[in-house]
Amino acid sequence: MKPVLEFFRQLPPKVCHQCGEKIDEQADCYQNTCHRCVDEQPPVM
Repeated sequence: MKPVLEFFRQLPPKVCHQCGEKIDEQADCYQNTCHRCVDEQPPVM
């Protein structure tokens, strides 16, 4: 069994599901869209 820290170190980097850019967030963050793509989306009404 792998040590827990080794498991988290081997996780692939998170990428934006719209543009594919690497997201510099923690791996346990629920956001899957980069700040640039979030800012480009029109407001929801």
